[in-house]
Amino acid sequence: MASRYWGSQGLTKKMIDELILASSSPRRQEFLKEMRYSFRVQKHLIEEHFSSQLKGAEIALFLAQKKAIPFQQNVQKNQLIITADTIVWHQHQCLGKPENDLQALQMLQQLSGSTHEVITAVGFLTYHGYESLHAISKVTFKIMSNKDITEYIATRQPFDKAGGYGIQDTFGKKVVQNIEGSFTNVVGLPVEPTQKKINEILERG
Repeated sequence: MASRYWGSQGLTKKMIDELILASSSPRRQEFLKEMRYSFRVQKHLIEEHFSSQLKGAEIALFLAQKKAIPFQQNVQKNQLIITADTIVWHQHQCLGKPENDLQALQMLQQLSGSTHEVITAVGFLTYHGYESLHAISKVTFKIMSNKDITEYIATRQPFDKAGGYGIQDTFGKKVVQNIEGSFTNVVGLPVEPTQKKINEILERG
């Protein structure tokens, strides 16, 4: 089911007048609202599988493009469809969203006291083709106790977030020692380059 949001920044330049966000992430929706775009949400379920040959940013870029595939046959000349995918890359391993308590525990134990990369890829599909961008932020965690981790897991907040944590959560604010790069990228959308690309596409029409 699609949801629609209205902002003051109308999409009336040239041909494109409808923006579709292909993500159910409330954080990404909030960022687009803050950019004051009018948009609606429409997401297709896909299997987020990828080749083991892909590494780091390649994974996020592949999944963002994969999420655009269901729209390709029916995209209209007036539409801009935005997809996105965020992963955590740590010790040559991709950490997605944990599926259960044990996975969440293992992910957070792995991240404790170390630095990892948060990579978000954003895809832009129009009638004329597909483009993408990505951003990488480095996040360093303090050493976490198992008690802190299990209490966080009990809140159920880790389960819709790559790497099993949200930097905007109370837990994230407590355990993050340092961030290099975009904060919004870690939350799920690199706002500045995304807004720049949207405006560029709207100007082209």
